[in-house]
Amino acid sequence: MEAALSGRGYTVRAETRARDALDKVGAEDFDVVLTDLQLDDMDGLAVCERILGVRPDLPVIVVTGHASLEAAIAAMRAGAHDFVTKPIDLELLGITVDRAVQHHKLRAEVKRLRDEVDEARGFEKLLGQSTAMKRVFDVITRVALTDATVLVTGESGTGKELVARAIHERSNRREGPFVAINCAAVPATLLESELFGHARGAFTDAKAARKGLFLEADSGTLFLDEIGEMPLEMQVKLLRALQERTVRAVGGNTETPFNARVIAATNRDLETEVHEKRFREDLYYRINVVTVHVPPLREREGDVPLLAQRFLERFAARHGKHVVGISAPAAAKLVAYHWPGNVRELENSVERAVALTQFDHINVEDLPERIRAHRPDTMVMMPETAEELVTVEELERRYLLHVLKVVNGNKSRAARILGYDRRTLYRKLERMEAEGQTTGVRRQSSPPDDRGGGITPPGRDRDYDDRDVGMPEREPPSQPAWARPPSSPGTYVPPSSPGTYVPPSSASSYGGAPSSGNGHGGNGNGHSHVDDAARASVLLVDDDADARDLLEMLLAREGFSVRTAGSVKEALEMGDVDVVVTDLALPDGSGEDVAQGLAGTPAIALTSRDQRANGEVFNASLARPVPPDRLAAEIRKLLDVSPG
Repeated sequence: MEAALSGRGYTVRAETRARDALDKVGAEDFDVVLTDLQLDDMDGLAVCERILGVRPDLPVIVVTGHASLEAAIAAMRAGAHDFVTKPIDLELLGITVDRAVQHHKLRAEVKRLRDEVDEARGFEKLLGQSTAMKRVFDVITRVALTDATVLVTGESGTGKELVARAIHERSNRREGPFVAINCAAVPATLLESELFGHARGAFTDAKAARKGLFLEADSGTLFLDEIGEMPLEMQVKLLRALQERTVRAVGGNTETPFNARVIAATNRDLETEVHEKRFREDLYYRINVVTVHVPPLREREGDVPLLAQRFLERFAARHGKHVVGISAPAAAKLVAYHWPGNVRELENSVERAVALTQFDHINVEDLPERIRAHRPDTMVMMPETAEELVTVEELERRYLLHVLKVVNGNKSRAARILGYDRRTLYRKLERMEAEGQTTGVRRQSSPPDDRGGGITPPGRDRDYDDRDVGMPEREPPSQPAWARPPSSPGTYVPPSSPGTYVPPSSASSYGGAPSSGNGHGGNGNGHSHVDDAARASVLLVDDDADARDLLEMLLAREGFSVRTAGSVKEALEMGDVDVVVTDLALPDGSGEDVAQGLAGTPAIALTSRDQRANGEVFNASLARPVPPDRLAAEIRKLLDVSPG
């Protein structure tokens, strides 16, 4: 047999002992195995079973001396691919081996193709070769075969629904439905009915019972897009449904179990939403079993050309145009653009270019104006060619915007890094915007409070920070005497008129109460300080809760956005503010620790009679008891803010 099979071009390995043959099968790769039924150390059928236990795809041909039906049945039951009888017909043996090898190769090819289909399943629309997207694909692959609840996060337009569909298509539920709902697009009054269904007569026009999306997604996947927009009262009901795995239709009396996997998505920072009490913490942990973060397009290096070509092919076929590619200059423009709208914006831009182009390639003039005119923010400090050289003004502009981007738009921090006064930074940004240049920095005025005066009432902190709120654009005044440190440290003297402590019952005598009939807080003349003062945030640090609450109330009525802390540790965790007002004696340190920890932030010390503020650390000092109007005036001086 060895000679006959070698003559047909096979490489043959022969063994006389079953155990030696099994060792070789485990260590080497073979296309087919022939084994006699009668072996000295093991039965041939046992050899067949052992081989198939290790290599189920490997064909085994059994050689038997008994041409009986019983022998054939026994071989097949042992898993043999075929059998031949003795005396052996070498030609028939060759044909049998040929068929077995061909069958083995065919099964291997089918397995390879099936693996490729499985690998591509759900990814046909979710393209990407960047490292960031490979991480996304890896998480999708690992989580898909489980039933864990998934939270998909990412900016608008990144493809969060495509990720959810990819998870569904690669899961064991792929034969079931994929049901999606945008929680932001459905009115709050209808969302419960959409999700849970309603009984007949549950409300006006409910003429027939209707099952909700939880039940429509039976054996499949329910995708809750923009879950961060869901009203709080609806979040409670969703949490209960997820915990109990049952739903109750609106107007119904019975609980109905559902069998659907839930995937949620949001473009919001849900941890911040939880902190701000806009999203339930228990629901957050219920939906955030596994997180898949979809990166913005600007972080997907190398994916823009791949996506653009795919979109081009799709839209060229849809619009019946012969467009086959993108010119090199146009491709360079696409790669350099920062894509704030992410993949959705790229798709829109390519469709527009395909519709407008008059050639078989997309050219620069076919791209939208914002892409053609875009100037990259990349800092080239030492350019190699004359074409890359820019003016000092342009270099300053690029670096300023780069710093703002790195610090996430925090203008106080950016000003310190750049070595600018805050007002100088604001003035430069305003000039850039006036010249039509995009700064990417939001400007926002203070919204009016629902009590009528636009003033934050006691106990409510709008918590504006300088990423959202601008300061008045004024030329910085010369530094007044009270803000300059004295020549010798530690000798700063507070103002000569310390004022009178204001008990809570007499707060209105210091301008804290609303003026009669005008609906505004402030000094009673019909003007509110919020128009200028609310642009500034004040951190008030004092371990005396009563005194701290009183000052907070009075500063809030003066129009300031007030944050409070009772210790050095709490104060340093508050983040950037415009002014810090701190008591010198704190339980875990001193007011100087606060001022130094918030270096660069103007600081006012509140001192007792036996205390002196360090003039090298503090810009101003007030002796207790503190008159609130004097404190408000000092804060305005530090920030050059008028009372209105």
